[in-house]
Amino acid sequence: MATESSRGLSDHVRGVTVTTLACLSGVAATVVSAMVLGTDPASIGLTTQLAVVAAFVIVQQPILYAIGVDVGDFGIKDNLYVGFMTFALWFLSYTVVLSTGVSF
Repeated sequence: MATESSRGLSDHVRGVTVTTLACLSGVAATVVSAMVLGTDPASIGLTTQLAVVAAFVIVQQPILYAIGVDVGDFGIKDNLYVGFMTFALWFLSYTVVLSTGVSF
């Protein structure tokens, strides 16, 4: 039987929730990057885009707490996972947006 944390979520539900929020945050970071910084070739090399991704990683902590995930139990591995998943989804979806020429 799955163990439950102090807030009532099983380990499986906690993992699915964290992964889903990290992936959706990466896609949302793509939309914000494309809307604010643009999709033209001059804006591709800006490091401001990484600041957008970092902001989305940081904002996830209070959202996870509000959903019911005990972020006090997060270790370095969990935080690196959230950061990597957010970055990976941002990188993949922003590459698709830049490659297809979509403008927001």
